[in-house]
Amino acid sequence: MKEFNFTVTDENGIHARPAGQLVKEAKSFNSSITVEKGDKSSDMKKLLKLMGMGIKQGDTITVKVEGDDEDACAAKVEEFLKENF
Repeated sequence: MKEFNFTVTDENGIHARPAGQLVKEAKSFNSSITVEKGDKSSDMKKLLKLMGMGIKQGDTITVKVEGDDEDACAAKVEEFLKENF
């Protein structure tokens, strides 16, 4: 399992359009991807659950990736988060 923390810097937090692109990117991998913030967690491949977490600017999330392509998946998701959020 791969795990990393990410602090959201975008003033809008994790919001609709880029969140949809993030979910699309996540779905291209076989690995399971879980996002955690405090006591909430969500499958990154489910847009409404991800949006329902209310992740705002300054929040730190933990991303956990597990599966046969976890190395590539974790690297791509982390890169996407840094570029878009």
